[in-house]
Amino acid sequence: MNDEDGRGPRTRALHAGWDGDPETGARAPPIYQTTSYAFADADTAADLYALEREGDVYSRISNPTTRVLEGRLANLEGGVDAVATASGMAAIDAATSVLASAGDNIVASSDMYGGTSAYFTHMASRRGVDLETVPTTDADAYADAIDEDTAFVHVETVANPSLVTPDFERIAGIAHEHAVPLVVDNTFGTPALCNPIEHGADVVWNSTTKWIHGSGTTVGGVLVDGGAFPWDHPDADYGELSGENPAFGVDFAERFGERAFAQVVRHRGVRALGNCQSPFDAWQTLQGLATLPLRMERHCTNARIVAEHLRDHPEVAWVTYPGFEEHPTHENAARYLDDFGGMVVFGLEGGFEAGKRLCEAVELISFLANIGDARSLLIHPASTTHAQLTEDEQRAAGVRPELLRLSVGIEDPEDIVADLDRAIAEVV
Repeated sequence: MNDEDGRGPRTRALHAGWDGDPETGARAPPIYQTTSYAFADADTAADLYALEREGDVYSRISNPTTRVLEGRLANLEGGVDAVATASGMAAIDAATSVLASAGDNIVASSDMYGGTSAYFTHMASRRGVDLETVPTTDADAYADAIDEDTAFVHVETVANPSLVTPDFERIAGIAHEHAVPLVVDNTFGTPALCNPIEHGADVVWNSTTKWIHGSGTTVGGVLVDGGAFPWDHPDADYGELSGENPAFGVDFAERFGERAFAQVVRHRGVRALGNCQSPFDAWQTLQGLATLPLRMERHCTNARIVAEHLRDHPEVAWVTYPGFEEHPTHENAARYLDDFGGMVVFGLEGGFEAGKRLCEAVELISFLANIGDARSLLIHPASTTHAQLTEDEQRAAGVRPELLRLSVGIEDPEDIVADLDRAIAEVV
């Protein structure tokens, strides 16, 4: 996954988007903790507001520190531009706001994070946007579900929490046949392991809160524009992007070319909704991003060790891990990811109640609603993250009553295993 200059991801995670400050010599990007920016003259101000030129006006729209993060993530994802948001959910909300209108629908894989499902079902629906879920690995189901009102197709790189990986290229081909973009949540994959844009995705989003930042201190999100979707295609219907924009009176596809989606998100999504990422949070995220490739190597190594140990444990009923050959989408994961990620999902013989008690019994591992931390984290989705869904909806999303989601950290793997063994012995 080298870039056009031949630089690898470890180098780009440290250097992309910032060459240092030529005036002060500062090597690291500073925090531009400011709300607004002085205009050089009245004509410049007018041009900036009319989108005739690009530049900083107000930090709800753009900020120099945040722009470094956006440039670095766009580079790592293989995109042409990016917009940082206040959270991962702010990212998908901004994308939905500019792509979908009342009467439209979203076709999404059934294996989906509970928060995303709840957003589509209970928030986007209030704006008149419907959700059509299809079996994640059934390509024909996507083709059957897409119609003239479909705004976009949505899948996850590695589904939360079922760990199913779809066939990106096939689904992208189906979406594009209908002049519809493919939007991919790459949170579980991260740009260190997977670049969905290389496989046909048009838009990629991440919760940067997770592995990208990696320390559990900063909430954030990002949307990355792949730059290849023809928003002005005669069969496409995206009034925010093609034709005279209702707010600015400009044609974004014509004005910004391959960066049209990112610019519409910035000016019609984030600017209007206020879902921007703060300069301080962007700076914090840059600190974590610098070590993302190295941390992912350890996350992946530890996850395999833990998964193999749990598979042999007599009180563990089953284990799901994309690196196991028997995993139903192992071939897709091996094809699209450089490694199999830092997540392990399993169930205890004791079922639902044993799963809840295990979360209370662990000591080294933290019981909390996050993933992608350097520390190991455990949660019981059926009673927490997916509790908003009915049992049938939970099962459709790959959540069994006994399922436990383990985000494997970068501790010594022997210590993670020892904590699990002690806690399992305590609850069974």
